[in-house]
Amino acid sequence: MKTILETMSVAFSMFSALPVPHCVWSEKNMRFALCAFPLVGAVIGAVWWFWCAVCALAPVGDVLRGAGLCLLPVLLTGGIHLDGYADVCDALASCAAPEQKQAILKDPRCGAFAVIRLCTYFAASFALCVALTPAAPALWALGLGFVFSRALSGFAVCRFPLAKDTGLAHTFSVAADRRCAGCALLLFAAATGAAMAALGGFLGVIAAAVGLLAFWRYRVVALAQFGGISGDLAGWFVQRAELWMLFAAVAVQLAERTVLG
Repeated sequence: MKTILETMSVAFSMFSALPVPHCVWSEKNMRFALCAFPLVGAVIGAVWWFWCAVCALAPVGDVLRGAGLCLLPVLLTGGIHLDGYADVCDALASCAAPEQKQAILKDPRCGAFAVIRLCTYFAASFALCVALTPAAPALWALGLGFVFSRALSGFAVCRFPLAKDTGLAHTFSVAADRRCAGCALLLFAAATGAAMAALGGFLGVIAAAVGLLAFWRYRVVALAQFGGISGDLAGWFVQRAELWMLFAAVAVQLAERTVLG
């Protein structure tokens, strides 16, 4: 039990801004730390549900509700995935060789393209969150989507080629039981995707499919542009997958209203 709690503590302390008991990273608690990564997504999904419930009881309006849905994932994660997203956007915009792109990822400075993409990301996320109708199918699909993206991200760290022998992804990959953890995360992702489809209906099916397309794109870009995955690329994938699943959900809702209207 102690090892399980420490494993969860490692995942939450690294991938969230939630206060958890401190523990020293060790071979035991790092072995399956990636398997606890999707639990961070479960917390975000639960808080999404809670915020929508509060907004249903109080007349806060669509804009305030949407702002909360947009900002809560960032506040709960501390922006760790957005940091990787910004770095990768800078690297991709450089159109440089893979080695030079890796150098850009290491640069702590934020380039112009990163700022532009972050502004674009938040504008799109906010608009989509305001447009989203907080019905049960959408909340189930998108709430589980936070789990889905992290399960796929953890699986990639276990099984995809790494771009370098240093960094966060390398640390977790080397410390993990890559075969067992990878299988567990793949099953976790499959079960979560099935739950999105079962609870979210057609909207859930489309959102899960879009998440898988983002995952495929992640692998293609990582191997072709960077020579493998890294912690920054993992964050880039999580942010893109969640934004595109949100877009898919809103698109389905708009299509359904158009057909029924």
